[in-house]
Amino acid sequence: MMTAALAIQDYALLEDADCEARIAAAKAKLGDKVVILGHHYQRNEVFRHADFTGDSLKLSRQAAQSKAEYIVFCGVHFMAEVADILSRPEQVAILPDLAAGCSMADMADLAKVEQCWRELGEVLAVEDRVTPVTYINSAADLKGFCGRHGGIVCTSSNAASILEWSFTRREKVLFFPDQHLGRNTGYRMGIGLDEMVVWEPGKPLGGLTEEQIRSAKIILWQGFCSVHQIFRPEHIDQFLEKYPDARVISHPECSFEVCQKSHYIGSTEAILKIVRDAEPGSRWLVGTELNLVNRLREEMKPKGVDVHFMSPMVCMCSTMFRTDPQHLAWVLENLVEGNVVNRIQVPEETARYAKQALDRMLALG
Repeated sequence: MMTAALAIQDYALLEDADCEARIAAAKAKLGDKVVILGHHYQRNEVFRHADFTGDSLKLSRQAAQSKAEYIVFCGVHFMAEVADILSRPEQVAILPDLAAGCSMADMADLAKVEQCWRELGEVLAVEDRVTPVTYINSAADLKGFCGRHGGIVCTSSNAASILEWSFTRREKVLFFPDQHLGRNTGYRMGIGLDEMVVWEPGKPLGGLTEEQIRSAKIILWQGFCSVHQIFRPEHIDQFLEKYPDARVISHPECSFEVCQKSHYIGSTEAILKIVRDAEPGSRWLVGTELNLVNRLREEMKPKGVDVHFMSPMVCMCSTMFRTDPQHLAWVLENLVEGNVVNRIQVPEETARYAKQALDRMLALG
């Protein structure tokens, strides 16, 4: 029977240890009615309670295939949106803390992208010549924009195949919100840096000339991941000077200069696989989020593999960090009482078009 919702204020001062016990007890009561998803970048105090761990798309698909009625996504807002879009109608997606957003996703909103699309249309036949591609790290309405305009979604692991598909349909790509993933992927496909231009929202024609737009193959949105921008080429130089036999692996959200100095470039799942398969005695410098690197370091120690975080500064995804044991305990104990708090529900029309863009990506395997 539904009761009055428990207030988050009553959980704010709880010790993590108290929360851990309450989370475990609530999970036991809810059983398979709930599934907890933990993104790789999530803090350990929450990550340990996850039923599934991984990247956002993988987690959403696992949740949709589960028996769970409630999907509790320990991640950020766009991830819970994807879970809602891909889940069954009877499933409910929940984000423990609604303040857990993504600064990169926020750099491209629907109004700005639609303005960009209109301005591109003043220079060329945009619907016939440009495929919009949004990184999965974006709001649902941008995925819906791509669905409406014959576009598609990509992840950090499939961006190259998505760009190949896009170029078979139209000669140009508008890629948002992360310029670095687009640039690094395009360059590795043989697209020259001079064929990729950056659209600066807020400036007429994105700060570009009509000739730059006409000659560009990829129009990159001026967005970035603040965490991956802390890594610098000199961090790699200094590390290799000390450990010349070490290997460097970076996420493609890192800058072009960092990726060019790296031995490997890959998504979080690829980073985990490559380092886990490394020979004993090897040493790795890893350019991605701190929580993931720290867990990987501890995992690989017994195997004789040394893992190092690329930046000398301690930096984690601050918005991901907002999801804490207190919010998770609050959400789960409300579910025990029959209350749904912090539900993420994408509007029907937006969800329909967003799913078209996601389905186009999934159909490519």
